[in-house]
Parts: sequence; C-alpha cells; structure tokens
Amino acid sequence: MADFEQAFSKTMAAEGGYKLTDIKGDKGGQTYAGISRRFHPRWAGWAFIEAGQTPPTELVRDFYRAEFWSAIKGASITDQRVAEGLYDLAVNASPKVAVKLAQIVVGVEPDGAIGPKTIAALNGADPKYFRLAFTLARIARREAVVSKDRSQEKFLLGWIRRDLKGVA
Repeated sequence: MADFEQAFSKTMAAEGGYKLTDIKGDKGGQTYAGISRRFHPRWAGWAFIEAGQTPPTELVRDFYRAEFWSAIKGASITDQRVAEGLYDLAVNASPKVAVKLAQIVVGVEPDGAIGPKTIAALNGADPKYFRLAFTLARIARREAVVSKDRSQEKFLLGWIRRDLKGVA
C-alpha cells in the first residue's frame, strides 16, 4: 500500500516548503506550506501565523493527511507513484477533481467520489499507463482552466512542470 510520508515530502517540495506566500493572482491567496487561507480559513495554523510564530510541522502534516491523503484513500492504492500523482493533484486542484480525472482514466463513472470500484480500477490498472494518461488529463485540465480564465496563464508552465514530474 502507498505511503503517505513519501507522497507528503514530494508534494511539500512542489508547494515550496514551509513558508508563507501571497502571490499576486493566485486564487488561493495567502498560503503557508501550500495551505490556502482562502480555501482553508479554519486551519489551526493560521493562529500561529497571526501570532508571528511558525506553525508546528506536525500541524501541517496532519492537515495534508486528513484533507487530501485520506480523501483520495491513498493508503488503499497499491502503487506508490499512482497514489502520489492522485494526491498531488488533490492538493493542487481538490480531491474531487483528482478523483474525477483518475476515474476517467481508468474507465469508472466520474463522480469525484472514491469508493471500492475506483480503488479496484486504480489498483488493477497498469501503473505506467495510468501515470501517462493521468498526466495528460492533468495537463488538459490546466489548459481548460487557463482558457476559461486568462489571469491564470502565468501559472500554466509551473503546473505543467509539476504534472510532468509524476511520469519521470
């Protein structure tokens, strides 16, 4: 079964590590370690930041495990790299988006909810094929986002680089 710690360390590197950012045009607004204040305003770490302190690493790790790894049922996926790709997109776009794209790739009804059929299809798929097809689906989704909202174009190349790391 896939290991959260391996997936977490790779995604933290993609998210820029443990730092506070506020990038102009980023729809997530202010973020700490990739956690968006806009989308996760109740995260306990914001209290530390407001007090001028660094949130405990464990608080970040627990958040990612609960919000993203558990949401995609990462521990039920047998191939580590398949789980990492799904998890990384869940972090970057949402668990529902990640699961829906994965369901399309493995031929399961794309409802965005991960259950036994989706897990069985993921675990039954050829991991190399899945990673390639899932990466193409991720890139196509990025293009659709940018086509819909041109203000996001400045993020496109970075998103694609992130997507391609899943197949390297």
